[in-house]
Amino acid sequence: MNPTTFINNYREAFGEKASLPIIFYYSDQPIANTEKINGCFFKGMEAVRNGEPISLNAEVIGCGGGKLYTGFGPMNEYIPNFVSQKEHYKQTPQDVVAYVDSLQLQSFTGKYLNFVRIDQVETFDEMEGLLFFATPDMLAGLTMWAFFDNASEDAVSAIFGSGCSSVVSLAVRENRMNGQRTFLGLFDPSVRPYVGANELSFVIPASRFKTMTETMRQSCLFDTRAWTKVKERINQQ
Repeated sequence: MNPTTFINNYREAFGEKASLPIIFYYSDQPIANTEKINGCFFKGMEAVRNGEPISLNAEVIGCGGGKLYTGFGPMNEYIPNFVSQKEHYKQTPQDVVAYVDSLQLQSFTGKYLNFVRIDQVETFDEMEGLLFFATPDMLAGLTMWAFFDNASEDAVSAIFGSGCSSVVSLAVRENRMNGQRTFLGLFDPSVRPYVGANELSFVIPASRFKTMTETMRQSCLFDTRAWTKVKERINQQ
């Protein structure tokens, strides 16, 4: 399936007012000249959602955690204590270290990490994952679609992590493993100011996206009374 076909299916399923998802992928050359983003790089996502791609690397990302979770930098010695003792996101620094180790970040490749709205690409060939900024009603449709052909308990997973790790790190690792999980994210209080108050992220790794597109039109997103009511509400907002 190419992006144009998917967009047509997506619009039919969710309506014209549902925001288009964002593709992210690594490359050796940037697709945009992006200025340094101090703090959380999700500050740059509004531009992407409005049609302006961004290309990230160690120089563009101003946050040490952001560099780590995108594979552009090592874990600085302050991060475990900062996440545990200052942010209070994990009980102990050792818990933070164990989490980071589980992400296998050393396997990430590419000089730049690009984010671009789906209607601005011609192929899914290089994609690591597809990022949706989703309201509760949209999440209902996305999760039901993910559960349609996958009976695993972790078909839709909500895993601890920063905004960048729940979007990028988990999806890249899953894609490299040819895994079939999808991920809810953006629960991290540090990233919440840079996304909508009624939005979370839903990420489909490229490895899972291939199978989900094959069954999309068979799912409840098409020609069911229950979803039609939800779709109408999405498009009234």
